[in-house]
Amino acid sequence: MTVKVFGIPNCGSVKKARTWLEENNIDVDFHDFKKLGIDEEHLNKWCNTLGWEKVVNKKGLTWRGLDEKVKETISDQQTAVKLMLTHTSVIKRPVIETSKAIIIGYDEAELEKLFS
Repeated sequence: MTVKVFGIPNCGSVKKARTWLEENNIDVDFHDFKKLGIDEEHLNKWCNTLGWEKVVNKKGLTWRGLDEKVKETISDQQTAVKLMLTHTSVIKRPVIETSKAIIIGYDEAELEKLFS
């Protein structure tokens, strides 16, 4: 099974997920969206599958650092995707894609279920 992990390398949740996958002998293709960016197609796929509210990390420093007027404009998938294209750090991490599922955030129980 091909596993693609999207995130940034110094993120704690991304490190935990990558470690778990490596320890379980799962080959990973890592996409650093801080360096490589992310395209609208992926963002829309994640939002369509998980809901834009789950993809936008409103607990992170990037969200909290945004101007209140900007935050108020994020009201649907279209505005959320536009924000994530310009501020990739506002995307909840990691995003783990397989042929079976898309998981967002580090959840060991979800990983065990997916890869069992």
